[in-house]
Amino acid sequence: MLKRSLVRLLVLVFLAMPALAQENGHDKELAEFIKANYTKYEFRIAMRDGARLFTAVYVPKDASAANLYPILLLRTPYSVGPYGEDNYPERLGPSELFARAKYIFAYQDVRGRFMSEGDFEDMRPYLPNKRSNKDVDESSDTYDTIDWLVKNVHFNNGKVGQWGISYPGFYTAMGLIDAHPALKASSPQAPIADWFIGDDFHHNGALWLPHMFNFMAVFGKPRPELTTKWGPRFDEGTQDGYNWFLANAEPLTKIEDLWYKHDVRFWENVIAHPNYDDFWKGRSVPQYLKNIQPAVLVVGGWFDAEDLYGALHTYEAVARNNPAQHDTLVMGPWFHGGWSRTAGDHLGPVRFNAKTGDFFREHIEFPFFEAHLKGKESAALPAAYVFETGHNQWRQYDAWPPRNAEKKTLYFLSGGKLSFTPPVAGEAWDEYVSDPAKPVPYVDQTNIGMLREYMSADQRLQGRRTDVLVYQTAPLEESITIAGPLQPDLWVSTSGTDSDFIVKLIDVYPPEAPNPDPNPAEVQMGEYQQLVRGEPFRGRFRNGFDKPEPFVPGKAARVEFVMPDVNHTFLRGHRIMVQVQSTWFPLVDLNPQKFVDIYHAQPGDFQKATERVYHSPQMPSGVNVTVLPE
Repeated sequence: MLKRSLVRLLVLVFLAMPALAQENGHDKELAEFIKANYTKYEFRIAMRDGARLFTAVYVPKDASAANLYPILLLRTPYSVGPYGEDNYPERLGPSELFARAKYIFAYQDVRGRFMSEGDFEDMRPYLPNKRSNKDVDESSDTYDTIDWLVKNVHFNNGKVGQWGISYPGFYTAMGLIDAHPALKASSPQAPIADWFIGDDFHHNGALWLPHMFNFMAVFGKPRPELTTKWGPRFDEGTQDGYNWFLANAEPLTKIEDLWYKHDVRFWENVIAHPNYDDFWKGRSVPQYLKNIQPAVLVVGGWFDAEDLYGALHTYEAVARNNPAQHDTLVMGPWFHGGWSRTAGDHLGPVRFNAKTGDFFREHIEFPFFEAHLKGKESAALPAAYVFETGHNQWRQYDAWPPRNAEKKTLYFLSGGKLSFTPPVAGEAWDEYVSDPAKPVPYVDQTNIGMLREYMSADQRLQGRRTDVLVYQTAPLEESITIAGPLQPDLWVSTSGTDSDFIVKLIDVYPPEAPNPDPNPAEVQMGEYQQLVRGEPFRGRFRNGFDKPEPFVPGKAARVEFVMPDVNHTFLRGHRIMVQVQSTWFPLVDLNPQKFVDIYHAQPGDFQKATERVYHSPQMPSGVNVTVLPE
């Protein structure tokens, strides 16, 4: 039986596929409209090296010399089914608006996946110096595909747009590099940008354990070539992820020995490259986003548990490297892909008081493509169109982060206090004992995978543990809006030789905060501790992700890192809280707290460690933030 959480995972990563439209509740009338108004064709398009990529194309039935339509392209590793020219999907395009407005839609199985020929490679690196037709990458495959489509699909207007969410977002970003002249508009949405620093499988070098394990147990398995079927799903036999991963995936050697058994090539690459070496650096997309010609709409979710890093850093690279080009960042209060199919009015018990997904689809995404591909008049989009949580309000800025944001530091003080005023006198520290045998749970409910709601989940349970440090302000006399990245700056020591440090920024609600209505889960929002942003850092990488170094036991060291951006208002009467801990399980794999190769660590390597966080004038610890003026 396919476990509920794995179903959710697969739906999330496949959400750009028309084949899974029935999972997303599209109505029968839309499916009938598509079949009545579009003709389906299937092609095998030859790339420059001869590999043929399967492409399904849907052309409006009224296409003619008098009715020319732009092409919307999606390239995916997740299948473009249903296959067969008589089989139609229940949705086309980024949203229903596109199907009804009529475009030519092209869906392609990427190289080496499903019905396409060639060898598949995860996050295939870009080749900047191609010397022959044998030198291919996702940029060249996109170019060759667009070139064939505009020359061979009748009644197109010579303009192409591309979009995709998650892994298809990666292919969309790669299509921007050395783009075909016909590519006029591109929307990478939650694109994978770097699988070691911040997307999906690693955050600051720490392994995102259940996400990696469950995804690769399905996606990473080899399949026969030219097949329309997925391999068998993995069944843990329980929903208790905390105990299951503790017993069956720690140490990490158990994953290969017990479960993967040398049948998942990408996992073997992961364990062979524990540091940020050329394998990972070559797969980092932002470095290549230069000389971009198409208009770009980068989309992401503030509560995206998978590819928040990718959205922010793809936009940052495009904006920095192409200052004269039209590009926009859109960030809403969404989980991974939530903008494409949900109202976007809540995540768990946290309410946003607006149908943000509907607004995005109708007023941002659809007009963007209509303007650039059909020449329709549309209001110019700002550089950043972002939703401000807390106040629950859309904001528009001419830059992201906003230019008028002021840099400040939330300092840790004695007595668990948090303040914008630095410590003034005396040596001070707080300490806790981190035990890998009893790690801090990342959520207070049972789940076998990576629960998407953890991104805004209540942190009260974790804050009551003795291995979690808590610092908080007094109730705020005025609202404070933080907009931009968070940068923890910690002075720490450990009795071990390696440790993780997880930092969490939390919004503490006042006692009188109202409960959701309706409230079937009976959540009590009074003094709810909403996670605004949480991120781990593997301490060995404090001097560079490519040069791990052990800690000297008992010696203070500085640990600085960057957490993904937020755009959140802590309302008057709320408190700002920061929690610091060294485990976050099973979301993050266990650090043995001994400087060893963690992917090959043995049971005897795992040890308790006393972690100390300093907050004196000489060693002030805190979190650097950017605050908007009132």
